[in-house]
Amino acid sequence: MTKKHIFLLLLVPFSLVSALRPQQTNPLAGTWRSQDAGRTTLITIADGYLMQTTYEPSRFVATKGGPYKQEAGQLRVTSEFDTADSSRVGQPDAYRFTLRDDLLTLATPSGDQTFSRIIESPTALTGLWRITARTVQGGQRTPMVRGPRKTIKLLTGSRFQWVALNPETKQFFGTGGGTYTLSGGNYTESIDFFSRDNSRTGRSLTFGAAINGDEWHHTGQSSTGGAVDEIWSREK
Repeated sequence: MTKKHIFLLLLVPFSLVSALRPQQTNPLAGTWRSQDAGRTTLITIADGYLMQTTYEPSRFVATKGGPYKQEAGQLRVTSEFDTADSSRVGQPDAYRFTLRDDLLTLATPSGDQTFSRIIESPTALTGLWRITARTVQGGQRTPMVRGPRKTIKLLTGSRFQWVALNPETKQFFGTGGGTYTLSGGNYTESIDFFSRDNSRTGRSLTFGAAINGDEWHHTGQSSTGGAVDEIWSREK
């Protein structure tokens, strides 16, 4: 066997593994964190969507987010929700940014803000999802009519955040987020903030997770003990 053939045999397994592993090609994608006097601000980015959330150990403070584009050293975000100022919904914001040594610095009207990257690897759930069906009492699965009101969930390699919103009316209905793990068919969330009920902070919930292409079957019990049986679909 020639050296060329040996090289090809060694290359094939690596290529197969690379094809199966989620890829992270956007240097901005992932989770960025800033902490000051007990207050944490997170920026999570995946699938062309950005969320920025501020919270304290037992208190949700604020959140905003929407689709973004990266152009000529600027981060251009069009808000779909903003709890601090709902009048900003639908309005584009542009921030100059620099990215260096796992530090993201944004130039904002109140001054430069620097965020450190949280080191993580993408999972099969990394991306932007929208709930599209739910099983109701009696066991019947009901598709959700697509409209301006929606519930979305953004996941990086280790963080999740869901938001219920209506960009058309600029309404915000709630959010929650924290860290997650995905192991086999088990998906576990640990809650760091919850806008509707701060007492849920610190709880962990484990669900069944079946991922089939662009669909995620999410089953288990909610933090209130109710049954959860939902279909989430990737937003494209």
